Amino acid sequence: MSKQLYKSTAIVGSMTMISRVMGFIRDMLVANLFGVNADTDAFFVAFRIPNLLRRLFAEGAFAHAFVPVLAEYSGQGERSALRGFIDRTFGTLAGLLFLMTLLGTMAAPLLILLVAPGFVADHAHFVPAAEMLRITLPYLFFISLVAFAGAILNAEGRFAVPALTPVILNLVMIAAAVWLAPHLERPITALAWGVFAAGIMQLLFQIPSLWRIGLMPRPRWAYRDPGVQRVVKLMLPAIFGVSVVQINMLVGTLIASFLAAGSVSWLYYSDRLVEFPLGILGVALSTVILPNLSKNHIAADRAAFSAALDWGLKLVVLIGVPATLGLTQLAEPLLSTLFQYHEFGVEDVHMTGRSLAAYALGLLALMLIKILVPGFTARLDTRSPVRFGMSAVAANGVLNLLLVPFLAHAGVALAATLAAYLNAGLLLNALLRNGTYRPRPGWLAFAARIVIASATMSGFLIYFVQPEVWFSWGAGQRGLQLGAAVGGAIAVYAAVLLICGLRPRDLSFSVAPS
Repeated sequence: MSKQLYKSTAIVGSMTMISRVMGFIRDMLVANLFGVNADTDAFFVAFRIPNLLRRLFAEGAFAHAFVPVLAEYSGQGERSALRGFIDRTFGTLAGLLFLMTLLGTMAAPLLILLVAPGFVADHAHFVPAAEMLRITLPYLFFISLVAFAGAILNAEGRFAVPALTPVILNLVMIAAAVWLAPHLERPITALAWGVFAAGIMQLLFQIPSLWRIGLMPRPRWAYRDPGVQRVVKLMLPAIFGVSVVQINMLVGTLIASFLAAGSVSWLYYSDRLVEFPLGILGVALSTVILPNLSKNHIAADRAAFSAALDWGLKLVVLIGVPATLGLTQLAEPLLSTLFQYHEFGVEDVHMTGRSLAAYALGLLALMLIKILVPGFTARLDTRSPVRFGMSAVAANGVLNLLLVPFLAHAGVALAATLAAYLNAGLLLNALLRNGTYRPRPGWLAFAARIVIASATMSGFLIYFVQPEVWFSWGAGQRGLQLGAAVGGAIAVYAAVLLICGLRPRDLSFSVAPS
């Protein structure tokens, strides 16, 4: 059983890595060409709104509400019923999204006021942000339908195309920055047009795969259809429950809009670096494990359900702990190597490094949440994550009030990190308490090996990396040193794990159906 999960995770992870690498190239180019200023702050706010809504409604709430119901229809064995459910859900979703996008485009200045109220007093921030939001908001319509198509393909075991699709966004934005920006009065607007065009192209990219498996949606408006109503009822609480991290990020953007110019951009670049390991493992595991857990739930196989959760959590700990430590310790060297060119200076590296270190400390929690939430939504329980999410959002708000006066934008990042650990802890405790998750034997020895290997790796990085001399090196030397540091840290970590006795069998499982 674990072999198939490994294979699927490897496919999604490798495709996601391609997308994340292209995303880094895109961000390096944006930092080079546009720097950190009022224009970039305005664009990142204009882009964050449709991107947040996409995560809330499409990848977040919709995927967790749609996939378990889709698995039920698939389990009935009637292809016609499955196709009818897909057609009706697609048509209803498209109609609602179109209306939402239309209203949002007309109310763009109001949305900016709600998300970044600190921009209102600054004409240089507010006006371009509202103008670019009108351009980027239609991305919500297209990318939500992309997520719908991806959910169908994932449920059918076709993971590669949905995982590769985000690459298109990065390629189109790179093209817009290089070729379109020089011809516009406000060059940063080219990025907004790139987002708009990418949404259309990503949707077109999914169509051939849906056609090949015979599940190309034929839109049918059917809001009152029982299957659609089930998805809607599951989706409403899931909008909040599975998107707590994004909501906290939105709160952070709101607060950062009142801080020094550049704060929104510093937080954006920090978030992007944390998203790299989170996307490769956390998102990949969540994508693969949700359909598997849904099938186990339908089959009433509680042992397999728990074993799959255990497998996912072990992988997260295996990679998440060293990734959290490494990203925290390498915050400024990473930023210096990737972004310190032309318009992105040493001061920007220092300021972004503060928030990156704070965000990076929460990487393990963010990965855990990606595995724990499907433990509820696969059982059609979208309400429990809401209760825990409300606690995390409330904690994030209080922590921002306490930390931002002293740590500025880094306080925003640290508040989000602490709230993420609270959310992960509440989710795990509930799964353990109700017996849904029963840890398999060997966790104590496994955790001890991780601690020893991670501590050794951390010591290696402290000895090897000297940030105070990093900025005196040229770009090539910084790149070589960073590559050596990362490669050496991985080698040290893996070697210590082997010496401590960790073997592949410790990360596999096989459960007979109950």
